[in-house]
Amino acid sequence: MKQLLFISLFALMASCSDANKPTIENEPAGQENEENTFKDGEYTMKQYYFVMLTKGEKRTDNPDTAYINDLQRRHLANIDSLYNVGKILVAGPFGDDGFWRGIFIFDCPTQADVETLLDTDPMIASGWLGYEVHPWWTAKNEVFK
Repeated sequence: MKQLLFISLFALMASCSDANKPTIENEPAGQENEENTFKDGEYTMKQYYFVMLTKGEKRTDNPDTAYINDLQRRHLANIDSLYNVGKILVAGPFGDDGFWRGIFIFDCPTQADVETLLDTDPMIASGWLGYEVHPWWTAKNEVFK
């Protein structure tokens, strides 16, 4: 009896959790639609790319303050440029001195596009910062307009 009750509860939980998940529109296998989106009724999801900035491997190679300040100035100018063309939607540092240094959220068609843009960042190119890229989905036009 306990086993039957457990199986019934498990099946009920599984069916409830699937009921609220958006479903992917029918598209050819291996192809994305134009905006990396999928819909379920009126709820549209869009894929962005979440970038976790980390301490870079060459962070301690050049402790010169003028060098670091110049890198920071060019890093911020690069962020501003990518923001102005609509590629970076969110950018910001963390408030502690941990391994994770900050985040970017990119609006790009592919991860390769994101990595190409990351290579333009002076802090990343110098090795002062490293990064991890993760595809990230959220409601289209709900978080970022």
